[in-house]
Amino acid sequence: MSDALVLLGADPPRLAALDRALGGALAVATGGVSDGVLRIADARGRILGLGRDAVRGVGRRLGAAGGRAERGELLRAAHTVVVVLGWFEALAELDLPFSLDEVRLTRDDQLALVGAGGAGAVGGTGERDAGFAQALAAVDAPLPAPHLPPEAVAGQLLDWYAALSRRFERFVAGLAVRDRLTPAEWDAVQRTLTHGLPAAAAAHYDTLYAQLAQQAPEFGFWVAQNEHRATRDGVQRALAGIEALLAASAATARPPVDVAAALALSHRAALSRPVLDAESAPEGIRVPALEEMYLDPDFRVRAVAGQHGPADESWWERTPVREDLTRYLAGALTSSAQTRTPLLVLGQPGAGKSVLTRVLAARLPAAGFLPVRVPLRDVRAEDDLQEQIENAVRAATGERVTWPELVRAAGGAVPVLLLDGFDELLQTTGVHHNDFLVRVARFQEREAEQGRPLLALVTSRTSVADRARYPQGMVALRLEPFRAAQIQRWLAVWNDANAAGFAAQGLRPLSWEVVSRHAALAAQPLLLTMLALYDVAGNGLQRDGGEPLDEADLYEELLFSFARREVGKTSRDTVPDDEMRERAELEMQRLSLVAFALLNRRRQWVSAAELDEDLTALLGRGPAGASGFRTPLGAAEVALGRFFFVQRAQSVRDGQVLATYEFLHATFGEYLAVRLALHVLTDLLRDRPTLALGDARVDDDLAYALLSYAPLSGRQMLRFAKSMTARMPEAERARLGRLLVRVLDQHETRTGDQHPAYRPTVLRVASRHGLYGANLVLVILLLTGGVSAGELFPGSANPVSAWHRHALLWRSALNEEQWTDFALSLSLRRSWGPDGRGTLGIALREGELRPPDPVDANWLYRYPQGHGGPGWSRPYWDEIWHKMEVSGGTNDSLVRHVMDPVFAWLGPSVTTFVASEGQPATSLAHDLLHLLLSDGTELDPMELELAYRRVLLGIGNLPSSHVHHVIRLLRTAVRRDESHLPAELLREIYEWTR
Repeated sequence: MSDALVLLGADPPRLAALDRALGGALAVATGGVSDGVLRIADARGRILGLGRDAVRGVGRRLGAAGGRAERGELLRAAHTVVVVLGWFEALAELDLPFSLDEVRLTRDDQLALVGAGGAGAVGGTGERDAGFAQALAAVDAPLPAPHLPPEAVAGQLLDWYAALSRRFERFVAGLAVRDRLTPAEWDAVQRTLTHGLPAAAAAHYDTLYAQLAQQAPEFGFWVAQNEHRATRDGVQRALAGIEALLAASAATARPPVDVAAALALSHRAALSRPVLDAESAPEGIRVPALEEMYLDPDFRVRAVAGQHGPADESWWERTPVREDLTRYLAGALTSSAQTRTPLLVLGQPGAGKSVLTRVLAARLPAAGFLPVRVPLRDVRAEDDLQEQIENAVRAATGERVTWPELVRAAGGAVPVLLLDGFDELLQTTGVHHNDFLVRVARFQEREAEQGRPLLALVTSRTSVADRARYPQGMVALRLEPFRAAQIQRWLAVWNDANAAGFAAQGLRPLSWEVVSRHAALAAQPLLLTMLALYDVAGNGLQRDGGEPLDEADLYEELLFSFARREVGKTSRDTVPDDEMRERAELEMQRLSLVAFALLNRRRQWVSAAELDEDLTALLGRGPAGASGFRTPLGAAEVALGRFFFVQRAQSVRDGQVLATYEFLHATFGEYLAVRLALHVLTDLLRDRPTLALGDARVDDDLAYALLSYAPLSGRQMLRFAKSMTARMPEAERARLGRLLVRVLDQHETRTGDQHPAYRPTVLRVASRHGLYGANLVLVILLLTGGVSAGELFPGSANPVSAWHRHALLWRSALNEEQWTDFALSLSLRRSWGPDGRGTLGIALREGELRPPDPVDANWLYRYPQGHGGPGWSRPYWDEIWHKMEVSGGTNDSLVRHVMDPVFAWLGPSVTTFVASEGQPATSLAHDLLHLLLSDGTELDPMELELAYRRVLLGIGNLPSSHVHHVIRLLRTAVRRDESHLPAELLREIYEWTR
């Protein structure tokens, strides 16, 4: 609470302000006391006097505050005084068997009692009194947090009061007054202090807090409220109430000037812009402005403890859904906790995270807040945070300014950093930025030390939340899908805005009854917008008998319908329907090449020059009249800006002004990239109607060029691919699957590149080979539903070994994020074939991640299933240990770190195996750890006995230098399990371990 000293005096100027703030109570309360010792009545008088004057005058003092930051410190200090005051008021009312006047407290005793540091004894009376007030303000009292429910806040307060009461009890126990009390009287005192006092103090606190809330609106929304439950079907729009909630806290701040004022104008202008480019909307359709169309989403919010949680659905299930986003943000933006760590806002693609930052930036009162929105996709990932902020300000205002200059121009307003797209920052350059949130917190810490405290909000997709490092004390907020009432309100706004256009075109309004068939898609604001735009084309969603669309179907129908509409705009003559579809398909393929330009560069934008280079490298130059997919194109000919889902922007990168293309949402590009990938691969069937063994090489050069720079396993692409392959005829899926197995085989000997000029990024040849092979395997699994290693590598004498070699190549070709996505998309099953030999099944993973199946050493070492011969061992346990060190990867090194004690003490047991007839073969180390780490009562008695017998058999194959280590651990397990083991087995064990 050190920043609360603005209220209670950290230096002479502030001490003068303190005296004015407390109405002279400080001088009155401390006058005439020179020995540094006060009776408890005086202590109460001092603290009660200070506290009550502080509460009564807090509204006036807040009105004189010089800025939002100073106001925040005043609020914190006032709340601290109220917490302490509540306990002393309750103490004064207690019925105790002794007088409080008999209790004497030194100055430091008083501060120690409430958990503060000493005020010190140096200096005159005024300085010591200022130190007392300063230390009192620094008390670490509970502070309401907007993310906590009221019961949690009350629980923290009761715990704090209970600890204070226990300290007071211990203090009194050491005084002479304790000696004259009978045991019964002391028991009564203890019960009163332990149970009665904390509850009474909390009641006094509630009354005092209500007085504060009347004078300062912040106290009204720092605690989560439940009033919104009474109007559950009510829907708030565009954070409209946040200005009113924050108006009082911003009233006394001076208006921003210069670039800060220009930045405020830039943010405010966003509200009047349509949610989509108006020129790209269908003819006769009006896209409402952001101020009309944006609806406050529901949300969940909770503190992040440790480094796990926000990416998991189960982590959020225990947190209730809230509907008061405007009120919550008002509380968060006035809470001092947010000056130490950023607020992390999570959501699915299309949930409205970016739009939230635009609306919030526009709504915050410029006189009290300085919002700075930083689209992380548009800044250099290698720049530090301050440079990214300054570049974002320049992009919004056209003015260069340093960060300190900007803060000074804001006139005491609190800066609010809105850092949009942390997930895209992770993907931009392939550089790890998992410490970004920690760096934001460090930036906040530095700014607070410089007297420029700031708030920060960072948005990200939920799916990458587990890849971030979280600063201590961070709070995560997850945007929830639209509920029915919100969808209905959105439809009402849409239909009202377009009533005239619908009537002119003979269209029916889009009703909830129609949209409810696509509720899963409509729950995401962006996809709801796409549904509405698709329905504009002849009421496409309202056709009789139409089946609900999945996400891939919706993207296909919508994007293709827009492509066809744009082709129709440029055609002067009537065009046959088949030709119109061909032209629209060509537009889709042009868009798909843009999608690959982004995907293969691992960023969300591509310059016109880069796109021109890609198209020339892939398609060449040729006559303008050519048609079809292989039509020669130049970037100047690709009219991408006419589509609402493609943004053409000017940006400054590396000192150059570039024209760039980017999709309105990353999932559009992901869908189009998958669409083109499957189109190109399916074309291989058309070129090769038969699959005879004597056929020549399959011409997959274009597929190799496109699919050898980035995996298709990331983001939403696999989900799109599953939907698209499911729509293919079964016979075609089977034929294409067989062909791609052949392509994978011939790819191992690829030596040339028929598109050498196509270089979206620089990769080693081996990496490109690995990436292409990984993508082929993914598509094969999508088409077939799963294959065995033998089916995937039909020419290999050892298919399992072939899988291992390919997996190592794929691992080396992918960065850590890509490898994680790829590995988590697969499911492997080790099983046994009809001949009793081991087989490996590979499929795409469905459902939650589960532990892998147990490993049978018979399978690993190619013994037949159920092999029960004598145990065997391999002498290279130390080589395994060393190879894990040489690989140097994070995962291998982590496993090595965990297993170091096993290798060091039990090394040979790692490669000593025991096989019981008809049972899976296991290593001695596996069985020994299994016994040590499990409770004997958790295992089946037969399984427990079998594990011990395998350990005894394995010991006989160990070198003598390690036998004693195993026996020592075996004794530990036996002491715990001996009551569950047969007497005969126990005798054998004791004979071995003597």
